[in-house]
Amino acid sequence: MLDDTKLRDLDIPLQQEINMLSWLYTVTPAFPVNGSKITIIHKPQIFYNTLLEKCKNAKKRITLASLYLGTGALEIELVNTIQQAMSRNGSNVQVRILLDYMRGSRGKQNSRKMLEPLLKGEYSDYCKVFLYHTPKLRGVMKAAIPDRFNELIGLQHMKLYMIDDDLIISGANLSNDYFTNRQDRYFVIEDCGDLCDFYHKLVEKVAEFSFLLQPDGNMSLSLAPNCHPYKGSRKIFTKEAASKIQTLFQNEIEKRANHNKNDADTWIFPLVQMGQLNICHDSEVTLKLLQTAPAGATLKLATGYFNLTSDYSQAVLRDCQATCHLLTAHPTANGFFNAKGIAGGIPAAYTRIEKSFYDLCERMDQQRRVTLWEFVKPGWTYHAKGLWYTLPGQQRPSLTLVGSPNFGYRSVNRDLETQVAIVTRNEKLQDALYKEQARLFFCAKPVTKKTFSQQDRIPPAWVCAIVLFFRYYF
Repeated sequence: MLDDTKLRDLDIPLQQEINMLSWLYTVTPAFPVNGSKITIIHKPQIFYNTLLEKCKNAKKRITLASLYLGTGALEIELVNTIQQAMSRNGSNVQVRILLDYMRGSRGKQNSRKMLEPLLKGEYSDYCKVFLYHTPKLRGVMKAAIPDRFNELIGLQHMKLYMIDDDLIISGANLSNDYFTNRQDRYFVIEDCGDLCDFYHKLVEKVAEFSFLLQPDGNMSLSLAPNCHPYKGSRKIFTKEAASKIQTLFQNEIEKRANHNKNDADTWIFPLVQMGQLNICHDSEVTLKLLQTAPAGATLKLATGYFNLTSDYSQAVLRDCQATCHLLTAHPTANGFFNAKGIAGGIPAAYTRIEKSFYDLCERMDQQRRVTLWEFVKPGWTYHAKGLWYTLPGQQRPSLTLVGSPNFGYRSVNRDLETQVAIVTRNEKLQDALYKEQARLFFCAKPVTKKTFSQQDRIPPAWVCAIVLFFRYYF
């Protein structure tokens, strides 16, 4: 909390500029926090250790939402730690885990198998594992598309890790690469009980229309027979699921509408995107941030997979007046680099999309205002995403977006996503935001016309064809 002296000493121009962002209070729930309670983690190993330590000491809840849980030694240790917390504290610790159905079921040894031990112990009644299945994957499509490729249709992609009243929000999944050498972003927000309660309720609402994992490995669904994700009416399922999320969100906005905006030095605004359920909250907020950024401001936008929607591209190149730096993965830092089969062409596909944006930037004469960068670090892959917003006349960011969306077509239209907008006056947190983006860009090289003329950057014809027909699935 800021005392009266601090409030008087605030940089007045900064306060005026932050007021430019006050519209956020009207479109999303607003949670006041003390900026000193937010820690930015830079290394995946520390992310893993923090997650492990907090689960080990959990007293009342462990709520995890991720795309999937890996099957290696680090993941086994995480499951064992959760099980020990349940055994130590008995019925006091409630465990809820939400994953994607298709990704969590892939292969014989999968996320479901990894989590079965939590459902068989003495306190298993207090642990529930849910798997969300997109309503878009059904019928002939569900029967015909192979396991690895059916994920293109839509996923549960939120990354939320709540232990008691602490939240870790990230773009990182719960698997070995994300714990070792896959660069992401990780924010630890401590003592934020109200925010954790909100996100816990969001996970539980999604769980209401997801499958429940049974101790024997089978799945059950509590919804009415006519409200099945892929057997019943898609229209009915989508309407019912969307209604649950929208009601939760609206109730929370109304509940928090009367907070005094001077009560804290930092505010957190949860943003949710569920395009497959016709919920476009996050994309609308993100688009407005891009469209209204004024001259003198600086936007730094990061995505693991560069495939901006046409709305985002036009916002950056036509409406936005700020200086923009866009960071993405170099092909060698793409998670699909050297993958077998068709997946091995994915890095080249993103190069093709990148070149299209670069060419459009030149045609619109925006190359002096908008710069593309590629992250490259030997032995590492890149998965960080989000945005840093530095207001006019300032040197450090006052706003950041952090969470699961990649600003691409699948994030907007196909997956369940969430991120938070953090607006802060806290100088130490602003410094931490500045250092965070500086660390990422330190490992990046600017993209130029020569980048795309290098022999190893020219995509094969078949990759260009895939981009033409399947870009909206990336």
